[in-house]
Amino acid sequence: MFLPKYPDNPTPPPAHTHTPTDPAAAPVRRSRASVSIDQKTVAAVLVGGVVLTALLAAVAVTAISVAVAVVVLRSLLRDHRR
Repeated sequence: MFLPKYPDNPTPPPAHTHTPTDPAAAPVRRSRASVSIDQKTVAAVLVGGVVLTALLAAVAVTAISVAVAVVVLRSLLRDHRR
């Protein structure tokens, strides 16, 4: 009942066939330029990560404190109305 129904031919036949080419006529691959990472770059990335983490933590603490303040104010206002 829960078994999938597979088609008879799941893959269509290829539209074209690959013909081997002469290795001498193969395109030449160029080496990419190497990227050098120095200590200043690593330090900048680390400092940026620490700053962003601190900002995220500050936003989370602020959100929690606002939520607690709302709950306390609702409780006080509910008691005041009675």
